[in-house]
Amino acid sequence: MKLNVCLNKQTCMFGVSVLILCLILAVILGLMAGPDSPLTWLVIAALLVIPYLHRRLSAKHYVSWEKGYSVGIDSIDRQHKKLVNLINQLQTAVDYSTGEEFERDALNELVDYTKTHFSYEEDLLQKNNYPDFESHKEQHKKMIRHVEEVLSEYEKDRDTAMSNAVNYLKNWLITHINGTDKKYSRFLIEKGIK
Repeated sequence: MKLNVCLNKQTCMFGVSVLILCLILAVILGLMAGPDSPLTWLVIAALLVIPYLHRRLSAKHYVSWEKGYSVGIDSIDRQHKKLVNLINQLQTAVDYSTGEEFERDALNELVDYTKTHFSYEEDLLQKNNYPDFESHKEQHKKMIRHVEEVLSEYEKDRDTAMSNAVNYLKNWLITHINGTDKKYSRFLIEKGIK
């Protein structure tokens, strides 16, 4: 599977490169034949559209912070935004085959910061006697265990493990913020935490 994923990425990038080169060649030949040909201008338009399409398609892989994700507590929202950025950094490592060192660094930074965030959040909940504290803390533990399982898979199948990790983390973070984190926000805000 590892070789297959790698070949698919390489084949895709090679295919796009060949397409761009062919379009450039077609533009040059078309301009040499005469700039009056509508086919030449159609090829130029196609060449100009490729970067736009690439941005649109790759943007779907990334998480964008939305106001609706806010829990209304500035310090936690800032930490959640940083987690989104770190997840996007990991997504970049996966999408562009940046190499094992960059992937490991991106994943380790994300895991370390996630633990820091969880610790901060749990401390805040515990100090304010949040009634559902243990359940919330258990969700954090489950997420960390899952990521640690992914890290152990990393040794066996790097590409698949990284792809699984980033997909899991994107889904987990947004679901967690919009679910359990929103539950405690009103409680903490009523305690005067902003």
